[in-house]
Amino acid sequence: MASGNPSVHPYGLDPDTIDRPVFAATIRPHQSLSRRGFRVVMTGCCAVSLTVSVWAWRMGFWPVAGFFGLDMLAIYAALKVSFRRGRSFEEVMISQIEILLARVSHRGERREWRFNPLWTKIETVEDDEYGLQRLTLVSRRQQALVARDAGPDERARIALGLTAALAQVKKGY
Repeated sequence: MASGNPSVHPYGLDPDTIDRPVFAATIRPHQSLSRRGFRVVMTGCCAVSLTVSVWAWRMGFWPVAGFFGLDMLAIYAALKVSFRRGRSFEEVMISQIEILLARVSHRGERREWRFNPLWTKIETVEDDEYGLQRLTLVSRRQQALVARDAGPDERARIALGLTAALAQVKKGY
């Protein structure tokens, strides 16, 4: 029987807590337009399109109305595709025994990368003017891009969290 602190396992890491996450984050792409904003933008565009179309029709330029209708259809389709792509996300989890990066597409397709935290390092590409441009987990011959749809500021915060968690895991061994 081990003496001393009963919460510390006698052989180092406690097997019950070894797979608990030290760091976990869900990264979603930035969407600047909410559903209410979508309605406002579409209403405004349709109002302008309708006003100009009626004016053009009365002036004798009737084909303009059809092209404005096509423009509104294209804007609607583009915004709907953008909203659908906004449902994608990434999950990053670091535990004592592994790093898990899972990327889920807007269709629900899941792709996972698993790394050993002792062999993994974080590589960054930073631009003086634009901030952190690229964040990559590298382990031996395998590498995976992290937070690819996030902005530079969010990517920098994630990089700090990943670096601190990876240092904590490596310190534990």
